[in-house]
Amino acid sequence: MILVFGRHGQVANELRKHPDVMALSRSDCDLTQSGVAETVIARLEPEAVINAAAWTSVDLAETKEVDARRLNAEAPREIARACAIRDIPLLHVSTDYVFDGSGVKPWKEEDPCLPVNAYGRTKLAGEEAVKAAGGRYAILRTSWVFSVHGTNFVKNMLRLSETRSHLDIVSDQIGGPTPAANIATTLQIIASAMIEGHSGGLYHYSGAPEVSWASFAQEIFRIAGRAVTVGEIPTSSYPTPASRPLNSRLNCAKLATDFGINQPSWQDGLSQVIKELEA
Repeated sequence: MILVFGRHGQVANELRKHPDVMALSRSDCDLTQSGVAETVIARLEPEAVINAAAWTSVDLAETKEVDARRLNAEAPREIARACAIRDIPLLHVSTDYVFDGSGVKPWKEEDPCLPVNAYGRTKLAGEEAVKAAGGRYAILRTSWVFSVHGTNFVKNMLRLSETRSHLDIVSDQIGGPTPAANIATTLQIIASAMIEGHSGGLYHYSGAPEVSWASFAQEIFRIAGRAVTVGEIPTSSYPTPASRPLNSRLNCAKLATDFGINQPSWQDGLSQVIKELEA
């Protein structure tokens, strides 16, 4: 059995479709409370653990960094220690926001991390805690996640298109939209390999090809058949409480080498998500 923390998140919702997965909600295991995760892991004795729980409100983290750190750093530390003691493989979902977004080259796993906001800082602290626990782990950094679940850019664009015929969207932030369904499948593949003895490691995984938020929005409207024009604006014209990295490109070659997992087509994933939402 694979134990998943974070039952209602985008990735966890997709993981629940896979066999032999037990996903826990906050009511099952409140990760804001110290010691709860270790108790659950000791009781259930899973073959592997996937931590898909996180504080994901990027802007709110600027004023609630202590709360974000509890979920993004302290809880992963407790989970990782509990897994290490029992030699249980741990898979931890992280983010491109650990980087500062400079340059134009896709980020490699070994590149220096200099997050520009509180969310990125807390996620980086979570990565470091997982590594420091001394167990077998796989950290999967991903970006721009979308699905039929929760709140995400695709659903926001479709909602706005119901009442708007024109939207101004940021065009100087570049990255790879990633379908949550593909992330879930990738985590399952890595988990199975680690159960069989693979040592794991740090990996990047995002959709291809790289695209701006504005171009992504245009494709959403095209596939959904929405008559909305998109104006391209710089990040400076759309200020937010938390700074956003301009370069969210991820180099995913290591994952392909170690597991034969290639970057997914975000266009294919987008078509499927819109089809499900319309149904």
